[in-house]
Amino acid sequence: MLIKRAGRFTWSDVTDPRCLLSRRALLAGAAAVALAPGQGRAATPRGAPLGAARNAALSLAEPPTKLEHATTYNNFYEFGVDKDDPARLAGSLRTRPWSVRVEGLVRTPRTFDIEEVLRLFPLEERVYALRCVEAWSMVIPWIGFPLASLLKRVEPTGSARFVEFTTLLDPKQFPGQRPGFFGSSLDWPYVEGLRLDEALHPLTLVTVGMYGQVLPNQNGAPIRVVVPWKYGFKSAKSIVRIRLVREQPATSWAKANPREYGFYSNVNPAVSHPRWSQATERRIGEFRRRPTLPFNGYGDQVASLYAGMDLRRHY
Repeated sequence: MLIKRAGRFTWSDVTDPRCLLSRRALLAGAAAVALAPGQGRAATPRGAPLGAARNAALSLAEPPTKLEHATTYNNFYEFGVDKDDPARLAGSLRTRPWSVRVEGLVRTPRTFDIEEVLRLFPLEERVYALRCVEAWSMVIPWIGFPLASLLKRVEPTGSARFVEFTTLLDPKQFPGQRPGFFGSSLDWPYVEGLRLDEALHPLTLVTVGMYGQVLPNQNGAPIRVVVPWKYGFKSAKSIVRIRLVREQPATSWAKANPREYGFYSNVNPAVSHPRWSQATERRIGEFRRRPTLPFNGYGDQVASLYAGMDLRRHY
C-alpha cells in the first residue's frame, strides 16, 4: 500500500527547545517562551540509544521538536496533572522486567516480553505530528513498528472488531493513581481503544523509542501506541495488556466525561471541545496559532476509514 508523505510543514516550523514551557509558563505567555535552556529546570538526560532507519515515506519533511520540549511538557496523568509532573516524578517507574499480554478474540493469545518485542519486530523511525486535545502540538521522531505486525502474530478472529489497551496499574510507581491524589478523577487503570481497522492501519505505531533512544518514562516507557491522526490521549502509554473484543471498549476519558472526549477523537477543526475551539492550535514555542488540519493532516491516508460517518456525532 502506497502511503503518501505528509509534507505540509516547512523547515521553519521547527520548535526550539529553549522555548519549552511548563503549564504555568505557557499561561504566562511570550516571556516564558524566551527562557534559555536549563533556566529554572534540570537538563534533559539522554537515555539508552536505540537505532532505527527513518521511514521517509511515513515521515514529515521537517526537523522535529527537540528532545527537551518533548520530554518535559507532557500529559501523563499517572504521574500528575501538571505538564512538568511526568518529568519530575517518572523516576518511580520500573520498565524492566516488562511484558504485554495480547488476548481476547484471538487464536493464539500470548505474552510478549519487552526484550522479545525488540527482537521480533524490525524497528523504524517515523516523524509524526502530535496534536493534543488541549490545542497544542509538537513534531516527534518515534521509533517502533506497525501495530498490525503484532496483531497478526496472535491471529484475530472474525469476531474481533475493536482493540483495547490497558496501562499498568501500580500506585507505588504511578503517584497519580493513589487514592485522593489531587487533580485526577480517572478510573484506573487507564484504558484506551481503537476500531480494529484503525489499529491495523499502517500509520498506527507500537512505539518503543524516540529521538534515537529508548522511550523516556514520562513519554510512556517502555511501550506505547501512537495514532497520529487522533488527539494524543488516544495513544495509550506504558501498556501491559492488549485485548481484542467485539464491543466498543469503555475508555478512560470517555467514561470520565463523555460529552468532552468521544471514542473516536479524530483531530477535527470543525468540532470544538466544549470548553475551547479546535479550529487552531499552538505549536509549542511559537507565538501565533496555526490552523488545525482535519485528521491532523493525515486525511489523504485515513479519511476513507470513516466514509459515510457523521464525524460531528462520532467525535
